[in-house]
Amino acid sequence: MSWRLIRFEKRSAALNMAIDEAIAEGVANGTSPPTVRFYGWAPSAVSIGRFQAVRDEVDLEQCRAQGVDVVRRRTGGGAVFHNEMGEVTYSVIAPESMLPKDIGASYRLICGWIVSGLHQLGVESEFAPINDVVVGGKKISGSAQTRWSGVVLQHGTLLLKLDLDRMFVLLRVPDSKTRTKGIASARERVTSLDRHSNAGIDKVLAALESAFCGDLVHEVGTLSAEELNAARRKAVERYRADSWTFER
Repeated sequence: MSWRLIRFEKRSAALNMAIDEAIAEGVANGTSPPTVRFYGWAPSAVSIGRFQAVRDEVDLEQCRAQGVDVVRRRTGGGAVFHNEMGEVTYSVIAPESMLPKDIGASYRLICGWIVSGLHQLGVESEFAPINDVVVGGKKISGSAQTRWSGVVLQHGTLLLKLDLDRMFVLLRVPDSKTRTKGIASARERVTSLDRHSNAGIDKVLAALESAFCGDLVHEVGTLSAEELNAARRKAVERYRADSWTFER
């Protein structure tokens, strides 16, 4: 079965999450091909994990003041700040039969594509179980996965630039002392591509496309009208709805 590559484009947080879900439903129904998709966030956003309480994790007042979207993912994990100018996000959506049944092995496979892409950019990195990629022991990519209706949906980020000061304003931190310690700690644990390479976004995307799809039978494609219509509906009915965002 041929894969579809959807090339990088920026969309709102709600539509990004809705597109991933719409593709996953299409894969489950046999109307969409297995898909690799690259995307960005416009405007910047905070996404929270499926089982998090948004008010515990996000400073909603700061997000509103700065025009930052807030969205709940279908996948688990923690709150993530998605800087419009500072990351590439990917999603891999395919039938379970096309990826390792073991979750750890599937993380290793897909995160290995990120490692390969970084290698093409001259950056040595390695997979750090269960779902990270690290450079010199510092996290440069994190991923999350969910499975339903026989479909695997894994998405994750590659950090291009870090804005830790802004991140720690948007995410809820108890007090300024804790925030200062948190930023210092994050600087020790997290890195970004601009600290290891001067590659521009076009070169980064070319490397990622090659790494993810080079060994796959694939075609460059776009969303179908059915997928896009379903995503637009889901964006309104689920991902922009308070009943979903504030479910916990």
